Amino acid sequence: MSLTPEQLERYARHIMLREIGGPGQRALLDSCAVIVGAGALGGPVATYLAAAGVGKLRIIDDDLVSLSNLQRQVQFATSDIGRPKGEVAVERLTALNPGISVTAVDQRLTAANAAELLAGADVVVDGTDSFKTRFDVNMACHGLGITLVSGAVGRWSAQVSVFKSGGTRGKPPAERLPCYRCFVPDMPETEETCAMVGVMGPLTGMVGSRMALEAVKEITGAGQTMAGRVWLFDGLSGDSRTVKLTADPACPVCGG
Repeated sequence: MSLTPEQLERYARHIMLREIGGPGQRALLDSCAVIVGAGALGGPVATYLAAAGVGKLRIIDDDLVSLSNLQRQVQFATSDIGRPKGEVAVERLTALNPGISVTAVDQRLTAANAAELLAGADVVVDGTDSFKTRFDVNMACHGLGITLVSGAVGRWSAQVSVFKSGGTRGKPPAERLPCYRCFVPDMPETEETCAMVGVMGPLTGMVGSRMALEAVKEITGAGQTMAGRVWLFDGLSGDSRTVKLTADPACPVCGG
């Protein structure tokens, strides 16, 4: 399907990129992305995916905007305090790009409903700060064969990775891609949330943008996937490194 004159103008800077072009932009418009969490990471992810023209955005979040969010969740305003985050996100993203469909799911994702909430997605982006939710999202993405973009921040450090284990099920162990549980096998004894340890505000925007970048790359096929690798960043030093991940044969999700 060709692009309309309005779409050609709106997405011109993407179309000029040889790695994306018209076919890549068409892929974005025809895709569905699910964003789990509309907060510090999910906010910039949703904003950039909406601007990029991802045709369907589904935002899963059951939280309300609070005053303490505004230090880093710049998609909200003081007047939004007390409102559902998903509701505000739909308003802002639709205003940014009325040519896409944005829906909010006012539910907490759990192991029981994860598969239903994520079904139909081309890519899932997890910006939550709960290991339990990350585990549930990973399990569902592996079972559904959906690409998962995962990010996390705490204090001054951050990480981003892509997990595509569902696409390599049945292959020999050496050819399998890892899932999130290969990277984080067990729940930490002490879970440190941003509310407990703090977080540098601008870092969340940087990481959310990086997550959106990886999601666009996965949808369009541009560049090299981050699957099987994790990007680590230290905001205090400004140093970053990329570490290779391997599938764990004993992983409770993708092993065996």
